[in-house]
Amino acid sequence: MAFDEIGALFAMIILFAYTVQTITGFGSTVIALSLGIMFYSIDEILPFLVFSNILFAGVLVAKFHKGFNKQLAFKIILPGTFIGMILGYGLKPMLDESLLKSLLGFFVIGISVLELKVFFVRSNIESKNGKTENRPDNFKMKLLTLLSGLSHGIFASGGPLLVYAVAKFRTNKTQFRATVLVCLFSLNIVLAFLFLIDGRLQPVMPFVMAAIPIMYVAIKLGSYLHSKVNEILFKKSVYALLFLMGINLVTQGYVLDT
Repeated sequence: MAFDEIGALFAMIILFAYTVQTITGFGSTVIALSLGIMFYSIDEILPFLVFSNILFAGVLVAKFHKGFNKQLAFKIILPGTFIGMILGYGLKPMLDESLLKSLLGFFVIGISVLELKVFFVRSNIESKNGKTENRPDNFKMKLLTLLSGLSHGIFASGGPLLVYAVAKFRTNKTQFRATVLVCLFSLNIVLAFLFLIDGRLQPVMPFVMAAIPIMYVAIKLGSYLHSKVNEILFKKSVYALLFLMGINLVTQGYVLDT
């Protein structure tokens, strides 16, 4: 990374990603990684995103932590995600850049399709019972949290699957938001520590500090737009965009590999 023209373009990506995150509550890492990979390698982007997310989410955790569901997090969500994250972190060095791009593309496509499907079937589910599962299948939950951690260890993007896992339980909005925020914040703290040990965090810290004003503007802009746009339509548009970005990443990975 550098403070040059490409750095300015990446700054615009960060502004867009965190504005979306403020509006919808999700998506900054997936969006920033999917677009930023056009300019930088995954190894350059991930430490930046993890550390900037700690700063960004830290404000939200301080504000909304009171609804944190400790039993759900410590007994069900975090054990599987921590194990998966360590596995993903260890697996990543064995994968070359072209394969990583293809895997990221398939991951983004899968997440976008899953979320778009949720939007289209949600009305039918709510009309039947209006509730989420109270006791999800234990094996499926362990697999889901493990995959969330695995994707977080490789791409720092375990959030969508973690949100999907927490949504399986009957929690109110306050508990849901607080539990997701604290779990992701905890995962990023550990991942940032691993990046600090392997030496990948130190080079990006000046750029994260420089991005703080951009994140501040994103929070203000996102807060303003939140009341101005149709949130459901906006989310659908973002996931449709992610689907196209996923296809582009798979194509790039295939071209690099050949």
